Amino acid sequence: MTPAKAGGTAEGGRRSVARLSAVQALYQIEQSQASTETVIDEILTLRLGQDGDGDRFAEPDQEMFCDLVRGVSARQEEIDKLVGQSLDRDRQVDRLEVILRAVLRAAAYELLARPDIPARVIINEYVDVAHAFFSGSEPNLVNGVVDQLGRTLRPNEF
Repeated sequence: MTPAKAGGTAEGGRRSVARLSAVQALYQIEQSQASTETVIDEILTLRLGQDGDGDRFAEPDQEMFCDLVRGVSARQEEIDKLVGQSLDRDRQVDRLEVILRAVLRAAAYELLARPDIPARVIINEYVDVAHAFFSGSEPNLVNGVVDQLGRTLRPNEF
């Protein structure tokens, strides 16, 4: 899923773009060591809804974007523990690729903090986000980890 392809309903498409943008912001925060608010402001002001050439993409749900980035940043230790418990024994959160870690963190936060969104929707959305960044086995890893997180955090939905 690229921002240009984010679709479904208008609200769903905007949420998809927000998820993808949030993962990009989380990646930038970790790579640059910039503050959460600096990265949010930069993305909202300079980049959200545009590519590098100034072309427009689908408009994101800005409230959701900010919630995801701020929420992951504020609850990262809790989220990393949950993600770590859902990984195979031979994998550790801090040894995952940065963008993969960002995808899993955002998905875990959304499962924790957004009961208004069904767990199965969250799982599908983050598998799509993973496909935007990876062409190998990473989307399958995201599917397995986020599915397990969903079953742990929201057992009544399964």
